[in-house]
Amino acid sequence: MAPYGQNTAGGDREHATQLLNAELADKGFLLTSTEDIINWARTGSLHWMTFGLACCAVEMMHTSMPRYDVERFGIAPRASPRQSDLMIVAGTLTNKMAPALRKVYDQMPEPRYVISMGSCANGGGYYHYSYSVVRGCDRIVPVDVYVPGCPPTAEALLYGLLALQKKMRRTGTLAR
Repeated sequence: MAPYGQNTAGGDREHATQLLNAELADKGFLLTSTEDIINWARTGSLHWMTFGLACCAVEMMHTSMPRYDVERFGIAPRASPRQSDLMIVAGTLTNKMAPALRKVYDQMPEPRYVISMGSCANGGGYYHYSYSVVRGCDRIVPVDVYVPGCPPTAEALLYGLLALQKKMRRTGTLAR
């Protein structure tokens, strides 16, 4: 029997679904707000755009393959920044590439999220003391989730994506 619960991958979503089903079975209808529906839809349909700069991008590709299959969590890749609401920065960010990163980030629609993947994107990594390396992509764009490792495994990125979904459910998406 597979482990189920809030501590498994996607377990908080499963728990919320069980509560929803119990309420629907009891009353036959559901009362909610528009903000909750929009928040539910946004967390279940993240469209990510890769900003793969180095070897971490290979691990990013692994998460889309059948073994990990992030699409089962509603996370699908997109090629255009105008169609995506999540950017995954993976690899060493150089000073020459920093303006391009900011330009792509500015083209994304609101609300937009950023995951910094790997030691190089988080803080410069192995090349931290090089004159041409930005010491963390959070100096250029605001980062929501940091995924550590050199390179981080596909499981670590999957955990970071699920942590972002949990953060989105907790904070909401509509500005007041």
